[in-house]
Amino acid sequence: ARSNGSCETYQMMKVSVIVPVYKVEPFIGRCMRSLMEQTLQDVEFIVVDDCSPDNSISIAKQVAGDYPDRLVTFIVHEVNKGLPAARNTGLAMAKGKYVFHCDSDDFVEADMLEGLYEKAESESADIVWCDWFLSFERNERYMKQPYYDSAMNALKGMLSGVMKYNVWNKLVRRELYTTNAISFPAGYGMGEDMTMIKLFACAETVAYLPKAFYHYVKLNALAFSNTYSDKHLVELRHNIEDTLFFLEDRFGEKLKLEMEFFKLDVKYPFLISDDSRRHELWKSWYPEANVYISRNKNVSVRRRILQQLAANGQYWLISFYYKFVHKFIYGLIFR
Repeated sequence: ARSNGSCETYQMMKVSVIVPVYKVEPFIGRCMRSLMEQTLQDVEFIVVDDCSPDNSISIAKQVAGDYPDRLVTFIVHEVNKGLPAARNTGLAMAKGKYVFHCDSDDFVEADMLEGLYEKAESESADIVWCDWFLSFERNERYMKQPYYDSAMNALKGMLSGVMKYNVWNKLVRRELYTTNAISFPAGYGMGEDMTMIKLFACAETVAYLPKAFYHYVKLNALAFSNTYSDKHLVELRHNIEDTLFFLEDRFGEKLKLEMEFFKLDVKYPFLISDDSRRHELWKSWYPEANVYISRNKNVSVRRRILQQLAANGQYWLISFYYKFVHKFIYGLIFR
């Protein structure tokens, strides 16, 4: 693969794909091959080596070498800066009309970029989102996303907890980042995908493609989202507060209700556990939002019941639910 290209080559790029790499040796080969085999041409791939100590980059370069017609640029961080900083490094290099972020332990369908790009172009959309697969070792689950007819309604859907604000199932017009000076929160990795909420807040036209292209792999024990340390909790709280400030600064009181729903949504994962320490976190984070639990008709009745049980201090029922439903039933089906 070429490591650079002329200005003329960059100007005709339809999509810039940014791939941060850190400790993904068992997964990066499949990820890179799925990207190299995209049906869409005129794509640049920016691989950011975030000082990965294993053979991840060697594998990525080996795979890229099998596709000499692809434009692949490798960028090296001399020290580990974290996932958000790696995304920002890629953004600073990107020249494509649209940007797509792909996590290096996941993989994608061959027609993903073509499908998303054509949808964006046909509807003049600033952002296009699609469905995705939650992929386990033996099977996978189709994750359907909702349709919204406007950027504001999509934004409300994300804040309410109905639509995921993951970075990796969305194609974003690059100008949306540059014009609004939006970047990822370097140094604050947990919850960094809340950056998508800011992008939707600035978008004019959005579109939904009801097809799953992206395989989010739930096998990597080292994956950032699998852990909750004290440091991660600080990072998560920072990103929540930063997002709330951004929305209030831009919209005033217009999204007051949805911002309360957002507080409930970001602390909801603390309830998917039988760990009393996580239950205490749910209790201490944004207690003012608890009075809005019953008002969020957008989410499932089950979620509202769990939240109301927590608000009433009935954590033993929450622990029972977690052990029976998530560990036993889901553990048997999705593995």
